[in-house]
Amino acid sequence: MTVYNINLGIGWANSGIEYAQAYRVKLLERLKVPVKVVFSNMLLANNLEELTSNLGLHDDQIIWLYNFFTDVKIAPTTYQLAAFEQGLAPGFQKKGLPDGKQVQYDYRQAGKQLLITARLDDPQQQTIDQVSYSLNGRLLQRDFYSYVKYASEYYQGTAGKNYVVARDFYNEDGQPAYHQYYDQGHELYQFADGRVLVNKDALYRAMLQQLDFQANDVIIMDRLDEDKELANGELFLENHGSAKLVVPIHAEHYSKVGTTSEHILWNNFYDYQFNHPQQIDAYLFATPQERDLFVRQQTQYGHSPVQAAAIPVGSLSKLHYSNGQRKKHVLITASRLAPEKHLDWLVQAVALARHDISDVTLDIYGQGPEWEKLQKLIEQLDATDYIRLMGQHDLTTTYTRYAAYASASTSEGFGLSLLEAVGSGLPIVGFDVPYGNPTFIQNGQTGYLIPYDENAAAQEKWQNLAAGIVKLFNHPTLATFHQQAYLAAVPYLDANVVDKWQNFLRGLEDAKLN
Repeated sequence: MTVYNINLGIGWANSGIEYAQAYRVKLLERLKVPVKVVFSNMLLANNLEELTSNLGLHDDQIIWLYNFFTDVKIAPTTYQLAAFEQGLAPGFQKKGLPDGKQVQYDYRQAGKQLLITARLDDPQQQTIDQVSYSLNGRLLQRDFYSYVKYASEYYQGTAGKNYVVARDFYNEDGQPAYHQYYDQGHELYQFADGRVLVNKDALYRAMLQQLDFQANDVIIMDRLDEDKELANGELFLENHGSAKLVVPIHAEHYSKVGTTSEHILWNNFYDYQFNHPQQIDAYLFATPQERDLFVRQQTQYGHSPVQAAAIPVGSLSKLHYSNGQRKKHVLITASRLAPEKHLDWLVQAVALARHDISDVTLDIYGQGPEWEKLQKLIEQLDATDYIRLMGQHDLTTTYTRYAAYASASTSEGFGLSLLEAVGSGLPIVGFDVPYGNPTFIQNGQTGYLIPYDENAAAQEKWQNLAAGIVKLFNHPTLATFHQQAYLAAVPYLDANVVDKWQNFLRGLEDAKLN
């Protein structure tokens, strides 16, 4: 058995899907189940190995669509700057740039300037991961390195508006394995053996067919490419062989707006898979609440019976206990700084709660597009002394320094940060919305669920959130909330979630996964 986990891309600041995959891989390793994680986006900004190893994934677990047809392995960046310089023609002027992360080689002749810029992956080790070639300020080519040169990109256009027109992907011996022509979103792939594939879907299909799935393999379709002529979901339904297909649900699976007593509007990301239940072996939900709702909806709307299971998308290696140094009235929240997290409401709520609890503070961990907006709001509220943007950190042992966790999100499929919070004994204040908050907040025991009306004004929402914060911190025996939070976290310890995965994999052919 091999479990294949399907995704698009990965970065330094990832979504819950990437973290869910990392947790899953870790647990399946405990079961000694071989695991692969498949990425299909063009990922050249960084060496993919650096991004995947940052999440704890092993190099031999990674399949990347674009190097699948080469013999270059996923590996750390070890290509030496000195080795690159040996191939340069004489006559250049060399200089390091002020950032310390680039070295330039300047050739000038007959009024023309060829500028070669090598990007240092590790300035101390003098390894490079990219080299760019520019002529008179116009980018011509960029090469990409790990332990060998594995790809090249070619550009056209003007100095201010360059665009990619082609790429080469190489074998270890430096010879091109295939060439990609790229024209305004249209792609064509020409292989050294003469094969021609007319688009990305054809390339993906060829990879699936070459993977040669077996009957005991499992394909978990976490995130699929929906904007191509053939969605990857359809590709998998057509090319999975006898392997089992599993669709995990990482977001609200349907839209209340547009759903009536006679028709349900599925989430666009899952619509195709929901409408082909006879070809899906199981749907996988992060919480029993959402799974049970989905099963009821299948019956209500006259759809085919389905197999559906609930397994947490995260787990805890252990519970983390405070050394007695929890900061009084100090809140923590952790998430991607994105609009759907409504962190501006939380900032407003904490500022309002200060009227009742004069020393309440909030630390916000994470990165994202809302950073500047949130910082500006904090300054407008004159709250810089007690509300701080902390950036991205490993929070494994950080939660125990705080008194409680607060969330203003209006929808969490699970909520990994909520799990981490209760695993460190933190009570939570958050809205009574699906599905994460009710999973971890036992109202009046592990925190407070705040009534939520989506039609209410934003001010009413943050006022209610502020009232919940005040209520929690004014509770006469707050220590009991910490104790109950630890108890709520026990079902999510690694050993317990591993058992769920083992039962799920054993029972994939059993129609009674519910």
